[in-house]
Amino acid sequence: MQIALMKGKIHRASVTQADLHYEGSISIDRALMDAAGFLVNERVEIYNIDTGARFATYVIEAPQGSGMIGLNGAAARLAMIGDKVIIVAYASCEEVEARAFTPRVVLVDEENRILPS
Repeated sequence: MQIALMKGKIHRASVTQADLHYEGSISIDRALMDAAGFLVNERVEIYNIDTGARFATYVIEAPQGSGMIGLNGAAARLAMIGDKVIIVAYASCEEVEARAFTPRVVLVDEENRILPS
């Protein structure tokens, strides 16, 4: 049996950009991607803390150290610049592996800089 687990998340990130006319996706600072274990083109769920909106898209890389969390395409209608979001990736694994797995949780400050854990 496959179990779906949270693989990694970025918690309470601030949306820094919204581009309705871009192809689609979420642009995430490379440093945040690496810390959360996200891959380019990986599906992520986004939970808007301010509005309650929940949606899925895929990850594209933003410049490392930029602090960028940019919603593109249709996703840009679901959050405004300054909204707080939680970005989560999930993975499937066998139950034995699931019991031993530890997800990566990345906490950030107001400027999307990684906080010490």
